[in-house]
Amino acid sequence: MYTHILLPTDGSQLSKRAVVHGIALAKTVSAIVTVLVVVTPIRTLVVDPDLIKAGALDQYKKLIADQTEKYLNTVREAAVAAGVQCNGISVEHVHPYQAIIEIGTKNGCDLIIMASHGLSGVSPVMLGSETLKVLTQTTIPVLVFR
Repeated sequence: MYTHILLPTDGSQLSKRAVVHGIALAKTVSAIVTVLVVVTPIRTLVVDPDLIKAGALDQYKKLIADQTEKYLNTVREAAVAAGVQCNGISVEHVHPYQAIIEIGTKNGCDLIIMASHGLSGVSPVMLGSETLKVLTQTTIPVLVFR
């Protein structure tokens, strides 16, 4: 069955539920999990990157790093409480779907469990854009949590 499950998350409620489901499945099949948070660089979120002051960029990076580490620790603790070995990874990438595929491949994951949509929301008839990109571009099986 599965031996290494990748759990990408953006911290949305549905994504958190997908992580809980992934940990439960990992416990059932005696797999390990890797929880992944992909941080989008602030420069990709701002129309004019030259307007970003060095101090603001440092503050943003520290805030994101602190929040990400706090969330990864919460997931690690939940996994350990369930008796599941858990690794936590945070990466910065312009395209989250590419980071998900790269990390899954690099770590030998044989299943990706991710939410049908994340913080950006979704219409009832379509999957989230990052989930859809992962589904169509990876060779690793994907379980979409709705």
